[in-house]
Amino acid sequence: MNRRQWLQQSSLAALVLGAGRFLPESRAADDPSKRGRLLMYTRSVGFQHSVVARKGGELALAERIVTELGKKNNIDVVCEKDGRIFESAEFPKFDGFLFETQGDLLSEKSLDNSPPMTQAGKKALLDAVAGGKGFIGCHCASDTFHSKGAQWQNQNRDQVDPYLAMVGGEFIRHGEQQKAWMRVVDPNFPGIKDQKDFEMHEEWYSLKNFAPDLHVILVQDTQGMRNPDYQRPKYPATWARKHEKGRVFFTSMGHREDVWQSEIMKNLLTGALAWTLGRVDAEVKPNLKEVAPHASELPRVEPRRKR
Repeated sequence: MNRRQWLQQSSLAALVLGAGRFLPESRAADDPSKRGRLLMYTRSVGFQHSVVARKGGELALAERIVTELGKKNNIDVVCEKDGRIFESAEFPKFDGFLFETQGDLLSEKSLDNSPPMTQAGKKALLDAVAGGKGFIGCHCASDTFHSKGAQWQNQNRDQVDPYLAMVGGEFIRHGEQQKAWMRVVDPNFPGIKDQKDFEMHEEWYSLKNFAPDLHVILVQDTQGMRNPDYQRPKYPATWARKHEKGRVFFTSMGHREDVWQSEIMKNLLTGALAWTLGRVDAEVKPNLKEVAPHASELPRVEPRRKR
């Protein structure tokens, strides 16, 4: 298949155009010369979340929501599951990337039957972010490219998979879905400005391998949570960080349909898009030691399957 045929058959045809406004302080939203272009990538290898599962050729719920956010905020959103995009002529044209992926994206087989990313494609992504592009990871973006080593241990920084080192944290496991409190430790970050602490029903991820330079925005309050996975001190659940010249944002939220449809999630992603694409500035000074000083203390649990 040549490049033209692939592009014709690819979901790149799902490009949606639109204009709108990010936030009052956004300087680029109404300037057509500063349109953003975002790649949303949702390939799933071992487990496919319902929010990124397409039916009848239609975009999945999460894809539709991000596309609509883009339409309102002067961003062209391309929704893709085909790993060949990272080595295509289209790839350098993107200003940022949003991942809700799962598993080893280099694996030939996937639950959405899409072609894999290659090592060269993975490097292209990491180089693009390090070179100044934006990156947003949602939920299972931290359950992608796992590091070698024991599941319930933190790895040395040089042993963390480079993709996860860029994201800033790694999924360990999750317990049952339940209500838990998100503690807002930076109420000034774009999209969550003036947001108070909130309780949400979600599939909460237990995380490890936190980058020491995280600027934590939301903290997982583990007090009162069920299951061994959460019997640990509070730890980061949403953060921002600089990755060389690039801007990286991650939130552990994004499993449930109602979470994606919530105003909290939409507002948070709107702010994340604005910041990662360089439309607004924010203070992202490392604060991990101040707001979650014992985040690296992991629970002792009996091994079982991740899911």
